[in-house]
Amino acid sequence: MPIRPGQYKRVASLKTIEDFKAYLGELEVSLPLDDEILKADASPLAESINVGAFTIGNRFCIHPMEGWDGTEDGRPTEYVTRRWRNFGTSGAKLIWGGEAVAVTLDGRANPNQLCLYEENKGDFASLRKELVNAHHERFGKTDDLLVGLQLTHSGRFCKPNNKFSFEHKLAYRHPVLDRKFHIDEDLPILTDDQIKELIERFITAATLAVEAGFQFVDIKHCHGYLLHEFLSARSREGEFGGSLENRSRFLRQVVQGIRANHPDLLIGIRLSAFDFVAYKPDPELTTDRKLGPGIPENLDFALPYNFGFGADAEDPTRYDLTEPFQLMEILRELGIKFVNLSAGSPYYNPHIQRPALFPPSDGYLPPEDPLVGVARQIHAHAEFKKQFSDFVFVGTGYTYLQDYLPHVAQATVREGLIDIVGLGRMVLSYHDLPHDVLTRGELSHKRICRTFSDCTTAPRNGLISGCYPLDDYYKNLPVAIDLKQAKARKK
Repeated sequence: MPIRPGQYKRVASLKTIEDFKAYLGELEVSLPLDDEILKADASPLAESINVGAFTIGNRFCIHPMEGWDGTEDGRPTEYVTRRWRNFGTSGAKLIWGGEAVAVTLDGRANPNQLCLYEENKGDFASLRKELVNAHHERFGKTDDLLVGLQLTHSGRFCKPNNKFSFEHKLAYRHPVLDRKFHIDEDLPILTDDQIKELIERFITAATLAVEAGFQFVDIKHCHGYLLHEFLSARSREGEFGGSLENRSRFLRQVVQGIRANHPDLLIGIRLSAFDFVAYKPDPELTTDRKLGPGIPENLDFALPYNFGFGADAEDPTRYDLTEPFQLMEILRELGIKFVNLSAGSPYYNPHIQRPALFPPSDGYLPPEDPLVGVARQIHAHAEFKKQFSDFVFVGTGYTYLQDYLPHVAQATVREGLIDIVGLGRMVLSYHDLPHDVLTRGELSHKRICRTFSDCTTAPRNGLISGCYPLDDYYKNLPVAIDLKQAKARKK
């Protein structure tokens, strides 16, 4: 009999690896899994890997995260610097972008998102130096540490001036998301000329990143932001819509422009490898005090579903990797073989992107055990690795594994299902998990992220992001009181 919402077991309640295996069996979920955590040098996670001409020292990566805590003109603050120092001392040898950095001030997802331009590139150089110095102080060497910068434009989800008001920049009219986010039907989509201006901004930002000392740039194509949305712009007319060749034109022109200026610069792509339709809380099970489990938005008017990249057109609660694989061929032609795989969007289907038992305030209860979502990403990403073995892939979705993250991570790498394991939310509560895994072969269980989602609920309420339950730094900030009050108002 299937396990229903409300019956999902907390990972923390599974006290042994045998308990965890037994529960996976109940869920009928298959995951690669080792019985013990191996220390370096026995661990597959301790092995180096080559990306282009660079050798990365181990198989741990830190994902980029937005903290809602920069200045209003896009510069780093003490909150940002502290987070980047923690990245440096984590023990991970790949820092994928550190932060989602906007290429224009009006392309930010919040008024305090970092933005890179000529006048503040020195701030980014100092930020990178803080991270590298922190790594050197703890580990004594940095020649195997690869630090990049993620370049982004938030598109449909821009909030550059007000934390609670979207200023949508649309690649195309999306019937489901337009309705979900109450977008005026008269709001125009971006013109081809505006798109070409943004392409130049990405190219310029890449040059600034190089001048600030970053070793690679990521051209962000995930989570519903602008470049990800272009990948599903089948209904858009003109040179940036319709065929996949046109939908990837933004990417190709950015890469060509960067290569013209910096032919040897390493370029990566963080990609939502698949997408689903948007979800919402089940209205029949939602009350003033409790969110309902997620259900798909009404699609009676939108089938076949041609509005998702990597979504099955007939059943967009399933993925279809046909076009994502075609995009990999385009990346290969562009000389890009460094890809960080994710899924979906935190704005409209977070359960497939960052599985969690406890939803953020604007979310919904999980419609499946979050371990199902973890397995979906791991298995989908493994399909990429099998099909494109010459690429270096970073995997996503491991945080919800909690106490058993290292057991799955090292098995996944050892079995060749992924090359590098990426960590996101986990790093906010337990930044040096990679160090503990590789040097001690054990975890500090009191620091493990339990996916309470305060790091998302806080910014959804206009507050800075951080781990309020487990990080004393945030727990003791005055803003922690504001978060408690915001959560209380939702109940």
